[in-house]
Amino acid sequence: MISIEYKDKLDEDDYNFIGLEFEKYAEKNGIKCDYKSFLFTAKEEDKTIGMLAGNTYYKEVHIGDIIVIEEYRNKHIGSKLIAQVEEFYRNKGFDNINLTTYGFQALDFYKKCGYELEFTRENKDNPKLNKHYLVKFF
Repeated sequence: MISIEYKDKLDEDDYNFIGLEFEKYAEKNGIKCDYKSFLFTAKEEDKTIGMLAGNTYYKEVHIGDIIVIEEYRNKHIGSKLIAQVEEFYRNKGFDNINLTTYGFQALDFYKKCGYELEFTRENKDNPKLNKHYLVKFF
């Protein structure tokens, strides 16, 4: 009998399973997946002040999460994290970096970083929940 379980946190085995299965399916279709997770951390001395997490797969870099703690916002920490990702993955065979952001988050910030709005999925009830899809090509 098949059972379905909920987990609120993924562990290393979960990430390894996802990466391996993505890889096998892509290879079966003649594509190299190369699924990998990454994390960049901004610190001041021993204090974590920001993080940027994402994944690489196929020929794309995907930024999933970026956060800077409130007292460090508007001090270019976020743009430094973005720049570090761009520098790290430049000239490594990737075509673009993509990400999503909601209306209440950081659309203008990403545009200032050079990301282009591809499209917006509108939320009928709350424009703060409009989801914006952005890309920056290498």
